[in-house]
Parts: sequence; C-alpha cells; structure tokens
Amino acid sequence: MARGRKWLGRPLVIGVLVAAVAGAGLGLYWFQPWKLWQDETVREALPSVVTPASTPPPAGAPSASSSPPRPRTLADGELISHEHATSGRVLLVRLADGSHVVRLEDLDTSNGPDLRVLLTDAPVKEGRAGWHVFDDGAHVSLGKLKGNKGSQNYTVPADVDLSRYTSVSIWCDRFDVSFGAAELARV
Repeated sequence: MARGRKWLGRPLVIGVLVAAVAGAGLGLYWFQPWKLWQDETVREALPSVVTPASTPPPAGAPSASSSPPRPRTLADGELISHEHATSGRVLLVRLADGSHVVRLEDLDTSNGPDLRVLLTDAPVKEGRAGWHVFDDGAHVSLGKLKGNKGSQNYTVPADVDLSRYTSVSIWCDRFDVSFGAAELARV
C-alpha cells in the first residue's frame, strides 16, 4: 500500500492525472456526446404578413377586389444524409411583403454542437464527397439550427442575391461537416 502512495505522490503522476482530467473535460465540451440523445422539436408556421384592417373605399373609388399577395415557393429540395441521417424538405419562400425565408419542413436529423443552416453555392453530392464542401465557396449562415426535428423558418438577409445560391446545408460549424443538404430546384 505504501508503494502505491509513493507513486501517487510523484509530481509526474499528478501532472498526468490533472492533464487526463482536463483533456476529458475538454473532449466532452468539444464533442458534446449527450446531444445525440437530446431531441429539440420546433413547429413553426410559415410566417405571414398581417394586413391592416380594411376600410371602405371613398365614394366613387374603385373597390379593391384582389386578395393580398400570398407566400410563394421559389425553389425546393429534399434533404439527403451526409455525416448523420437527415431527412426533410427545404423550401425557399418569398413572403407577401417581398422578404424571403428558408423553410425546413419535417426535418429529422441528429442533434449536435454548433449546428447552423447555410445557404450555399455548393453542389449537393452524395456520400463522403459532399460532407465538407458547403463552406468552401459562397455561403450565408442563416443562423443556428433551432431544433433537430420539426418545421422551422430562417430569414434570408435582404441584401442576399438569391440567384447565387443553389443549396442548403445543415452544417456543424465546430467540425466543418454537413449533417445533410438539399439542392434547391427552382419551381
């Protein structure tokens, strides 16, 4: 027993133990493995613009018989799996007020650290060839992934030229890898 205490009292052994505990703590923070068992479900409706209350037109003015503009899908695509099994549908929608959103519908993917939604110009490739390409060219981060399941909306900044972007990726910024992606086909 005294021999074991003698080893534990040496500075080298203490240093190795401290380094091992610190390394395990950093590894847990970096990989966050508990997120694989935590699902976050988001159920957002497609945003709509509230129209002002209608007032009757002045006497003699023509009445407005047209209905207010509705959201319009400009492009869509199905998510394919990359690093993690991923499914769902992606829509690029122009809202009635002229703004745009990327909508994820029926998303189902793994949770992970630092997941983001990227609008990119990269082609969507199946398998490992498509895992790391989405931050190589032009891309816009639309924000952190709100949940790994469900339907959710991401506002596209007004200054983004949508003709430059052809795909959407669920991107893990910490490990520079795509969980899944969809090619946007114009409709």
